[in-house]
Amino acid sequence: MTLPRRPALHAEEILLARLLDGHYPPGTALPAERELAAELGVTRPTLREALQRLARDGLLDIRQGKPTLARDPREGGLSVLAHLAARGGLDGLIPDLLDLRAALLPHWTAAAVACPATAAELADLLAGIPREETPAVWASFDWQVQSAVVRLSGNALAPMLLGSFRGVFASAGEVYFAAPERRDRSRRYYAQLREAARRGDADEAAHLAREVAADSLKLWGQAQEGKEAPRV
Repeated sequence: MTLPRRPALHAEEILLARLLDGHYPPGTALPAERELAAELGVTRPTLREALQRLARDGLLDIRQGKPTLARDPREGGLSVLAHLAARGGLDGLIPDLLDLRAALLPHWTAAAVACPATAAELADLLAGIPREETPAVWASFDWQVQSAVVRLSGNALAPMLLGSFRGVFASAGEVYFAAPERRDRSRRYYAQLREAARRGDADEAAHLAREVAADSLKLWGQAQEGKEAPRV
């Protein structure tokens, strides 16, 4: 049985949608509490709970005795990425996500390989390269590898940052791995990264991660030029 959504969460969802789609542009004031509560069909205490949650996520600026102002969603916290992913709103940010990954993934990969214990764990995972050619299987394995790298890097914030991208990678991964040449490219990368991990060669691991991240950016650029249509 599906439980009814709490009124505060319902109000938060509606307000979030309005903030993300520009209904309340950055810097503009939201309607007065009484008006907004009546519009959303909730009590004022319930509305305040929803507003406080959005303010916590960096989407609103609540000032005592003054109107509540909408903030630029780009200034919000990591939770904003999760909201955008759930709404399918990350597609336009894919180049930026890939650029960010290209900047951070080599560092995290090197850190994971630099320690013998974490390098061995990563090498064991990479030994399980999929034998199936099913795009869904490859997308799932690729996510496992990325998740392991950030976890084994020792950076406490890295898993949270990557987790915020889960939605867009989940929706795009199967499309990306539908092409045999991309599965072959990843197969080579996993095998080479495993060897680097077994040797404890952090520099080589960083180099390999940098190359594969650059390849993803290149594929996106080709898609933008109309040569193909991968979305990763």
